Amino acid sequence: MTREEKFSIFHQLHKQEMAFVMPNPWNAGTTRLMAQAGFEALATTSAGCAVSAGLRDGAAAVTRKMLLDNAAEIVGATELPVSADLEDGFGVSPEICAETIVAAAEVGLVGGSIEDATGGPDGGVHDIELAADRVRAAAEAAQGRHFLLTARAENYLWGRPDLADTIARLQAFEAAGADVLYAPGLPDLAAIRTVCSELSKPVNVVMGLRPPFYTVEELSAAGVTRVSVGGSLMRVAYGAVQSALDGILEGRFDYDSMAMPGGTLMDMMRDAPRERT
Repeated sequence: MTREEKFSIFHQLHKQEMAFVMPNPWNAGTTRLMAQAGFEALATTSAGCAVSAGLRDGAAAVTRKMLLDNAAEIVGATELPVSADLEDGFGVSPEICAETIVAAAEVGLVGGSIEDATGGPDGGVHDIELAADRVRAAAEAAQGRHFLLTARAENYLWGRPDLADTIARLQAFEAAGADVLYAPGLPDLAAIRTVCSELSKPVNVVMGLRPPFYTVEELSAAGVTRVSVGGSLMRVAYGAVQSALDGILEGRFDYDSMAMPGGTLMDMMRDAPRERT
């Protein structure tokens, strides 16, 4: 399937009446697992990329090359459309954000998000005018590249629980050309409903990170178009391994109840390339 065909599928998913779920694999193996579970699109997770490299997330530790190499691995493991968490665009200037979108399209991605967080270790978000300029440059770069741009307002992840400012930012991003709007960490369904009512373009929400949790039906009724799960599945996997290790340290090896049968797992993978040198 061509990237253009994947983009068409991805674009159409955003026009459905019911919200669709886009889980977040962090390598080729988890991509195979999630693709065969029956989902219609996938998204990368910067947290998963960071942790897979033994790095902390959220401290600008992942480089653009690392993230795009990880995304290329995920794209190469499935025929499903893949969107990417492109963090802060890997630079403050609008020009760098545009370069990141071009590079993302070149590795086969059909979408990606740019956030208004500063990307620095001390956190914070960019001034709304600069943030909108960054989205505008990214949107212009996405034009003609079969790429759906998501713009993220990060207030609630950085200790700024200001719903009015969050909506103002999302509206500015919408006007700047973003195709999808996203404010991770909204506190409840009422806030989600308010955000959706104030925007005319599709809205993404994240579930699985922390309560409260809502069903796809509840989110759809609130106006949500797309649901992602961020790094939560990665944390589930690491949690299962940690639980098994705790048991081993106590002299127990009864963690097999949590394990997928080997044959089932291998059936989900693909054969290795014939050339192995």
